[in-house]
Amino acid sequence: MSYSVQNIRNVCLLGHGGNGKTALAESLLYMTGALDRMGKATDGNTVCDYDAEEIKRQISITTAVAPIEYKGCKINVLDTPGSAGFAGEVVAALRAADAAIIVCSAKDGLSVGLEKAWKYCEERNMPRFIYISKTDEDNSDYNATFDALRERYGNKIAPVVVPIWDDNKKVTGIIDVLNKRAYEMQNLKRVEIDIPEGKDTVITEFNDALKESVAETSEEFMDKFFSGEDFTYAEMIQGLRQGVRDLSLFPVLCGSAVNCMGSLMLMDYIVDLLPNPMEGNYHRATTQDGESEEFVVSPGGVPTAFVFKTVADQYGKFSFVKVLSGEITPDMPLVNSRTGDSEKLGRLYEMRGKKATEVKSLSCGDIGAIGKMDKVKTGDTLCDTRKVVSLKALPFAEPCYQVAVSPKTRGQEDKVAQGLARLNEEDPTFTVVNNAETHQMVVTAAGDIHVDVLMAKLKTRFNVEVDLKEPRVPYREKIRKTVSKQGRHKKQTGGSGQFGDVWIRFEPNFDQEEMVFAEEVFGGSVPKNYFPAVEKGLREACVHGPLAGYPVVNLKAVLYDGSYHPVDSSEIAFKTAAQLAYKAAMPEANPVLMEPVGELKVTVPDAYMGDVIGDLNKRRGRVMGMTPIDGGEQVIEAEVPMAEMMSYAIDLRAMTQARGSYTFHFVRYEDCPPAAQEKAIAAAKAMEEE
Repeated sequence: MSYSVQNIRNVCLLGHGGNGKTALAESLLYMTGALDRMGKATDGNTVCDYDAEEIKRQISITTAVAPIEYKGCKINVLDTPGSAGFAGEVVAALRAADAAIIVCSAKDGLSVGLEKAWKYCEERNMPRFIYISKTDEDNSDYNATFDALRERYGNKIAPVVVPIWDDNKKVTGIIDVLNKRAYEMQNLKRVEIDIPEGKDTVITEFNDALKESVAETSEEFMDKFFSGEDFTYAEMIQGLRQGVRDLSLFPVLCGSAVNCMGSLMLMDYIVDLLPNPMEGNYHRATTQDGESEEFVVSPGGVPTAFVFKTVADQYGKFSFVKVLSGEITPDMPLVNSRTGDSEKLGRLYEMRGKKATEVKSLSCGDIGAIGKMDKVKTGDTLCDTRKVVSLKALPFAEPCYQVAVSPKTRGQEDKVAQGLARLNEEDPTFTVVNNAETHQMVVTAAGDIHVDVLMAKLKTRFNVEVDLKEPRVPYREKIRKTVSKQGRHKKQTGGSGQFGDVWIRFEPNFDQEEMVFAEEVFGGSVPKNYFPAVEKGLREACVHGPLAGYPVVNLKAVLYDGSYHPVDSSEIAFKTAAQLAYKAAMPEANPVLMEPVGELKVTVPDAYMGDVIGDLNKRRGRVMGMTPIDGGEQVIEAEVPMAEMMSYAIDLRAMTQARGSYTFHFVRYEDCPPAAQEKAIAAAKAMEEE
């Protein structure tokens, strides 16, 4: 069934891992009859956690879509992962959603995940509800969680429910503040009950607070409020809806996913208060001539769809899209604005977890998937030839945690590379680089859990096992004094011999990283035709330095004398002689190891400043400055040797309870201090022995 844009709601569930987002999606599906029995994460049978890794770990790893039909509306619920390692999935879901429900647990109160979710919504001006979950479990405390939210985010936090609890603070039922009706759950069915004694005053207090909020949404309502008139139910809904859209109001609901308490009320409010796709997310698009403009979501416009996620498994590839304009149908030709190619759309599907149901069309504002679009990537915009636009790319955070990957079985390097390339189509938040200098394949991801999941998928999907190591640091070597040495290569065997003899001066040259070759030969002591052989020999030798076998840089080599034999001299003999001169000179030229140093920018809440700076000092870092930013955070800028940054992603997470983030980029090479040099040389020798 196709829904008009006014009757579609796209909502993403955000929050800390383990707070019950997947269970909430499950209860919404069950209460609307989409499921006949509810699954549990512990049993591995929920709709949204269907990936083998999700079932094994009992956490969400990817964003899943669960469409729900309720009261003539289609609600596309996007269930996102709570772990920081999979923040890219959250970013993609936020682009497809028009509103968010931040799930926080009545047992844990305000968590890092809630803070991050709030920040994501603030950055995008996204309307949001807060849903307090697990209210019926032991040690839950709805009041403490609600008070903490109020303290943190102020009076915009507006409760639209009043919980009914027993002596142990466990919530047994809920009261709808707006309708002044009380409900409890009996065998997963909602039953209306009488309002308990003593709750009237609380309901009146909350209802008055809502009326005040409604009054503030328009002058007309303000006049009505001050003249003492009551609002009608329709006016209350209209005012609350306006407040939610203006971000002057964040309704708080509560419930329990396990017994479905609060689930129907949550859906009522999603339909009544949250924006439809035309009122929702604000999009910017770039036209073909490079101009940036606002993209208006319109059912009457030419077809446009944004690819926010890709799933590639053994059954094929699905490109998840949100239709932002017009309607799309199978076999429709659309232009991919990234490549400029025309793509014929494959079959269209409505996805519910892993279950794909084929549909005849996807209308404006709806979310679905297109099958077998091999050339289409996450972040692409598919549009009509009449209006080709590119929507802004997904703002994925830069990955920082590096590991070197090698196959356990020799000769499977290609298999690893192909597997990672396939996984990269699905998850563009990690990068793979073959580092020619260190001869390692380096994967850079969001953190250790992210890497762990990628490697597990390599094994299950592509049947290749890998070893993980710390990436090697690409050191360099240079000399600090000028040395002249002779290189003489003489070999006499039966027949013609080999003879090459050179004198070369090696000197530091800080103007250029690459070796500079020059000659000052007088009187033809070395014929001109052997100069290229001498240069080639030196260039090959420079790849391995005298200290730890790293490339030598900032070197000038001057050929100034030598001798030759009219019969026995050859290019190979002069090449070898040059290499002998290099080997003799380097150890005497006061060589030193140089290490790569990068610019680090760490964003942390003020409270963790001392710990982070203290830790940077231990890593031989130089703090260059600090800049305060909104939200009580600081950006610390420092220069730190790359060798000290290998475990930083994990250490920073531990130091800041996952509240810190950073970027790190190579800047230059610097001389290694003696202690660090010894350590690097020892590591290089150990590696050679291996």
